[in-house]
Amino acid sequence: MKFCLIFALVTFTHLLFADAQEPIAVTPKGKILGTTFTSRLGKTIFGFRGIRFAKAPINELRFQPPQPPDEWSGTLNATADAPTCPQEVTGPTNEDCLFLNVYTTMLPTQRRNPRRPVIVHIHSGAFVMFTARSNWIGPEYLLDEDVVFVTLNYRLGVLGFISTGDKEAPGNLGLKDQVQALRWVKENIQYFGGNPNLVTIYGYSAGSASVMMHMVSPMSKGLFHRAIASSCSALGTWPSKTHQLDIVKRQARVVGCPDNTTTAEIIKCLKTIPADVLGTSISKLKVFGYHPILIWEPVIEPDFGQERFLTDLPLKLVAEGNFENVPLMTGVTTDEFSYAAPDILTNETLLRLLNNEFNTYTPIMLFYEENTQRSKIISDALRKFYLGDGPINNSSITGLGQLLNDGIIGFGVNRAVKVFSAKNSQPVYYYKFTYQGRYSNAYLPGTNNTVPYGVVHQDDLIYLFYIAASYPKFTANDPESKTVDKMIKIWANFAKTGNPIPQPTSLLDNVTWVPFTEQNGKYMKIGNSLEMDKFLYEDRYKVWEDVVPLPTI
Repeated sequence: MKFCLIFALVTFTHLLFADAQEPIAVTPKGKILGTTFTSRLGKTIFGFRGIRFAKAPINELRFQPPQPPDEWSGTLNATADAPTCPQEVTGPTNEDCLFLNVYTTMLPTQRRNPRRPVIVHIHSGAFVMFTARSNWIGPEYLLDEDVVFVTLNYRLGVLGFISTGDKEAPGNLGLKDQVQALRWVKENIQYFGGNPNLVTIYGYSAGSASVMMHMVSPMSKGLFHRAIASSCSALGTWPSKTHQLDIVKRQARVVGCPDNTTTAEIIKCLKTIPADVLGTSISKLKVFGYHPILIWEPVIEPDFGQERFLTDLPLKLVAEGNFENVPLMTGVTTDEFSYAAPDILTNETLLRLLNNEFNTYTPIMLFYEENTQRSKIISDALRKFYLGDGPINNSSITGLGQLLNDGIIGFGVNRAVKVFSAKNSQPVYYYKFTYQGRYSNAYLPGTNNTVPYGVVHQDDLIYLFYIAASYPKFTANDPESKTVDKMIKIWANFAKTGNPIPQPTSLLDNVTWVPFTEQNGKYMKIGNSLEMDKFLYEDRYKVWEDVVPLPTI
């Protein structure tokens, strides 16, 4: 009886504070003060930014799994963005970076808790860059729908993905940070008007691969109920390593640590290097222009008695049916990384290297095995199909663009759709985002950044989030507005029901989204209008399936 009275008192107090004018969430661990945003259509958004979900991963906790945070006294000030994790691209940075943001338009009141569906976003950035800060992932579009939105930081680069193949550093710290954030959501999101039993994880690029790995990870089981994986896959040609000791040693050399000693000594030295030095050294690990895009990878963790995030090859686990059966939505943009082709063709050094040593540098760009007979077979087949038998030159721009598009993103996503749909008891929805607005992450050379190259990697994010760091905030009068309306409705529908279009509506062009099967090949084209199509890039993906077959189960 005494426990029930205490619980009732805490709950009543929590509900009472939610009625106040300033946004205050009251959790069992204390009050949290937020601030307000205004949505695209004029709604008031309550934003709680910079909430610690794990202890600072510094000093003795550097290179260690995340630890639950301490409680606080008084009211936690969550009115400003926390620093990003150390990196070269976005700032300000700090090694103490394990914070998340929560956005909602309805806090619980004395009368009701809305218990809205929750979307947790895992940001992109090749596991070495980007952030959850509100000027990069703003809530102003998505929160015109009745959802609760969470963004999070996770450790990047060597700080998040060091793996030595032994107990000193089994790997996947950044992914374990994501798990810790999801555990925080499960325990606390109800105090922000969210439903802990209706959580959608939504990742982009590296975040998309993360989502697919959460689907097979024993650590993530029960922490989410739908999954959206945009423009990347963990079921293509990686991750298949049990460690990255070679990259650890290269990292050590770059920052002045010894690399010819024990792993314990290497890590001991790396712990003395300032975090900003580690975070800004990533470009020194590149070997072909800005390739490999993916340097620090998740790994299959050997068992040293630790809690393991990834226990086997994700592709193998899915093919065996060992994954969380939840509704899945996944897809690509029209052009993805095609825009990188001109960077190579206009660089005399890179072009010469690619022509003369195609079999050496293509595996580096496209993440498949290097320096093996099988690697040569793969490279020869890809060159013949995409580029023909002649030299690579300016006339190769279309073929090279398609090779980069398919090898970095498209093939892996297409394979994931096939393998998941064959084993998933829940539907799998496939899409290609084709809408080209005025803004882009890549523009045609010589146009002074006025003509988009196409619909490239991350261009679809422009219509889901207000990215104040790069683009203007769209209004109802902007030509992009209809695409924003469609995108946020599709994402919210999926979070609520597990179906992106539960019933045809005029807003969504009165279409029915048919789930993908390998037999029907169905996918949705999301452009000026919505339209079902089938067998996306079938001839292009066929060459990959021939040379990179599924593993024998």
